Amino acid sequence: MESKDVPEKKKKELKKIYDSLNPAELKRAIDRKLDLLWKAYQKKNKSQKVEPKKKISVRFLTAQPEPISVR
Repeated sequence: MESKDVPEKKKKELKKIYDSLNPAELKRAIDRKLDLLWKAYQKKNKSQKVEPKKKISVRFLTAQPEPISVR
């Protein structure tokens, strides 16, 4: 907003948008959309039991190092 390169009209427009933002309302909107996505996912996979809070464990397979001969 302090930049002289940005026209004053644009600064006022951006300030108006910024002032209208409500973090609590944004979170509620995001949560509603996540809920819709979750319901669509459950509907698509209704034959499978879905557990959203289930912990996933990842295992990495590593090759056994070959012995090195030192002479």
